[in-house]
Amino acid sequence: MESQVRGGTRWKRFAVVMVPSVAAAACVGVGLAQGALAASFSVSGQQFKVKAAHLHGEGFAQYGGIDEVYTSVEGKTKKKVPVAISSFDTATITKMCQSVKTDIPFVGSIYLRLEAGNNAKKPVEAENLYIDVAQLDADAEFKNIDIGIAVQDKTRGPANKDRATTLPGGFAQQAESADLYGVEQTAWATTAGTFKLSGLSMRLGADPKMECY
Repeated sequence: MESQVRGGTRWKRFAVVMVPSVAAAACVGVGLAQGALAASFSVSGQQFKVKAAHLHGEGFAQYGGIDEVYTSVEGKTKKKVPVAISSFDTATITKMCQSVKTDIPFVGSIYLRLEAGNNAKKPVEAENLYIDVAQLDADAEFKNIDIGIAVQDKTRGPANKDRATTLPGGFAQQAESADLYGVEQTAWATTAGTFKLSGLSMRLGADPKMECY
């Protein structure tokens, strides 16, 4: 198979190494300098789940990286975890749901559920979007995709994120645009230059059914 594929490409239910993804955190809206975070950024040791009906992204790139995550809610120790960094110049998301489970000593499991973009005419909107993904399932279509390029040679998507980039000659892929349908994913972190959550609804409770999937 050639490392570059031109034109529209459809892939069904594929693994995280070969797909873009979408996530949204409850406290998003971080201002990023030139589309990149500082190298000192550390993430919570809790993965979160995201479900979305449709993601449309313009200017997509994906490459491998490493995140430093805390190993406990006390935040005393960290570990390094591999991630697939998916990035978009701009993205719109319809029917987005995000949930995170937190185990609190002497209390039990508490779930936070966030929903937004349920109106197709007012989707979630993001610019300079980065997602540190652990797992993803979706149906996807890419326009003008290049697979197997070196990270430093990519020409699409926002700037490489400082805190979690792979080696300069490491594997990357990019596309003019990407459409994902029926998204179900787990992620470590999401950052964006701007993030507009239309129709935001947030709930907190102890019912496991509050998870998005």
